[in-house]
Amino acid sequence: MIKISIKNKKIIIKGHANYDEYGKDIVCASCSSIVITSINAALRIDSKSLSYEEAKDKLTITILNDNKYVQILIENMLAMLKELALTYKENIKIEEEERP
Repeated sequence: MIKISIKNKKIIIKGHANYDEYGKDIVCASCSSIVITSINAALRIDSKSLSYEEAKDKLTITILNDNKYVQILIENMLAMLKELALTYKENIKIEEEERP
């Protein structure tokens, strides 16, 4: 299962969807496409807007500033991941810390 944790200015994505085997998993491919496209777009708008760290089966995104366009991209990324999680409940779980 892919687990996505959203806390303050950090987004942690880890795991594998296990919808199909590696290389054929459309859920993992969809999640990866959404996230990588969003990160690349944010960095093209503002190269200091966020940082990310990749490890085996884990990606940590840290939002560094409040550029409004980057915020829109991140909100859009999270909305698309939530939509994917609704369709593939067995494969993606999103935990979001409530904002005050």
